[in-house]
Amino acid sequence: MPDRIETLAEGVTLYLGDCREILPALAASSIDSCVTDPPYHLNFMGKEWDGGDVAFRAETWRAVYRVLKPGGHLLAFGGTRTHHRMACAIEDAGFEIRDCVMWLYGSGFPKSHDVSKGIDRAAGAERIVTRNGTVQRNGYGDDWDTNSSGDRPRKDLPATDAAREWEGWGTALKPACEPIVLARKPLGEDTVAANVLRWGTGAINIDGCRIATDALIDDSRLGGKGDWSGAKLGYHGSKSEIRHPSSSLGRWPANVVHDGSEEVVAAFPESGGSRIEKPCDRTFKAFADGGLGGSRGPRGFDDERSAARFFYTAKADDHDRIGSKHPTVKPLDLMQYLVRLVTRKGGTVLDPFAGTGTTGEAAFREGMRAVLIEAEPQYQDDIRRRMKLAMAGPDERSRESIKAKNLPRNDGPLFCL
Repeated sequence: MPDRIETLAEGVTLYLGDCREILPALAASSIDSCVTDPPYHLNFMGKEWDGGDVAFRAETWRAVYRVLKPGGHLLAFGGTRTHHRMACAIEDAGFEIRDCVMWLYGSGFPKSHDVSKGIDRAAGAERIVTRNGTVQRNGYGDDWDTNSSGDRPRKDLPATDAAREWEGWGTALKPACEPIVLARKPLGEDTVAANVLRWGTGAINIDGCRIATDALIDDSRLGGKGDWSGAKLGYHGSKSEIRHPSSSLGRWPANVVHDGSEEVVAAFPESGGSRIEKPCDRTFKAFADGGLGGSRGPRGFDDERSAARFFYTAKADDHDRIGSKHPTVKPLDLMQYLVRLVTRKGGTVLDPFAGTGTTGEAAFREGMRAVLIEAEPQYQDDIRRRMKLAMAGPDERSRESIKAKNLPRNDGPLFCL
């Protein structure tokens, strides 16, 4: 297999091929955690890699189970329609299901069939156009009407009595969340304490993922050599202004994470409290140990009372996609939070469905190693470009992000299914 292995950065290795063929060749009990975004098997946008049933097969997860250390955690994204099949396969492989983290976002679009239009179409009836404009498509052959586009959508009325009776009916809800299965390989020792001492696995990083609040402290008591400023509070803040509550470290991380969008924040109830600052632009700096780090400034959203502030916020931006055509890229901030949650500093993170390599970059920026496996050549190229830019520094990455932002895309919204 030597010709199918590439070292992309210090501690980041890419295996070219199908994870079912590569995982058996890796050493047993050699990986600290697995953080991955496998196919949801929805035939998403007609992509061949999203067909089949690889994530629903217990043998896939048995191969992951074998290479994880005892007590090693698995975090795997799933689709709302199919994650139960994946969870059952993970459990059948021998993992303990520990929790389900819900990733909430506001940019999803519905794959919904307009029933009224379908009735008129089947009857050969021409609908009555009351407003000229663009008939927008959702990529699946169904019409959709939204104000999120610059083009004014067309408005038409039913042409038949049957269509009028079913006006306003569709076949799907707007997607606004994705479940993330949190599972753990059984401990190899009698207690968690004994397991972490021997294997370095079995626990989750509570203090490293706490949610920031308004109280201010100096981070010198929290940070260490190579630490990203503010990382132990679940966001990337400045050294002079790290936020935490009266309990001194921040709120306990929850099984809900969201993107901070207006739609999501508005869905949370009001729950008193003071203003939290808006996120600032990401900047980059060097780790003390030679790696690259970054900062967005204090994490939060422009809302003084929303209970959304109780949960970790991870927004997507142009740095996340960097020109990739992959339709389900996840925010880098989100993936850093997840690898930090289940992996200690210096540990090794596995992603058997690496996609554009976001897990690998997240692990690199958190001071961890990564083993990535990807079968699709175009996404292998994305991974190479991503890690090259991660190593190159902020100027080159910013130039690439600006250039990619100006390219036309027809691959749907970022990170949503």
